[in-house]
Amino acid sequence: MDKKIRRVHTPAFKAQVVLAMLKGDKTRGEIASEFGIHPTQADKWKQIVLSALPVLFTDGKGDELKSKEKLIDELYKQLGKLKYEAEWLKKKIGYLE
Repeated sequence: MDKKIRRVHTPAFKAQVVLAMLKGDKTRGEIASEFGIHPTQADKWKQIVLSALPVLFTDGKGDELKSKEKLIDELYKQLGKLKYEAEWLKKKIGYLE
């Protein structure tokens, strides 16, 4: 029995297939036979690309802004705690004098 070796395609190859599918000038069967893959595989790659498109166009500033705000809040908490401790120590030292 002959075992078929599973082919591994590069990301560049997958991109070529998806671009050809997105152009729309050929059918998926024609594209699949041109690139030597199964039409279902080409459809899967196309769906992956289409689902990732909205993420590609986000600038990522929302996540960065949230992390900066979280850091600022944490620093303000620490600053408040240190001020409170300093005032407490001043009171205690005043009692000792």
